[in-house]
Amino acid sequence: MSSTTNIRDWPHAPARRLSEAGAYIITSATYGKERFFHSPNRLTFLTNTILESADDFGFTLQAWAIFPNHYHLIVETPNAKLLKNFVGKVHTTTTRRANEADHHLQRKVWFQYWETHLTFPKSFLARLNYVHSNPVRHQLVQRPEHYPWCSAAWFERKAPRSLYNTVMNFPCDQLNVPDNFDCAPLVQTTAT
Repeated sequence: MSSTTNIRDWPHAPARRLSEAGAYIITSATYGKERFFHSPNRLTFLTNTILESADDFGFTLQAWAIFPNHYHLIVETPNAKLLKNFVGKVHTTTTRRANEADHHLQRKVWFQYWETHLTFPKSFLARLNYVHSNPVRHQLVQRPEHYPWCSAAWFERKAPRSLYNTVMNFPCDQLNVPDNFDCAPLVQTTAT
């Protein structure tokens, strides 16, 4: 996409199994499916806010895919009660930034989020594939590693080859994940 993106690197290794604390897939959508994060700079800010907030809450991100009007995350948390606070922090921080940039201070940016507790290894693996492959599903790139606001390239670099192959070949076509969003390709711009 753009060489102007400066996405923070996630320092952790991918998980090899589910932890006892809890793994969750989180999907969140913007209000009215508006493309509030329509530029590379805004997508980078949203991505970095999610990565930094995960660190702040002690969450381990296993996968992420960030788009102009929604995102998907897989997080492991020692305390599921903190998920609401985590999402709230991400949404408050990114709403403020988008509204300041657009001079629209009272606008509602985020609509809601959905979370699902992943309790079975097969469910976990299917959703890892789903999130990593989501940019391809939305026809933004031919290979998920080429979409900068997704964890697929990180996963390819950091995961043991056997885990990478298992996850990326795991069936995910029967999943029920909210994902009816228009993700037309971004207009290349340096605007905020």
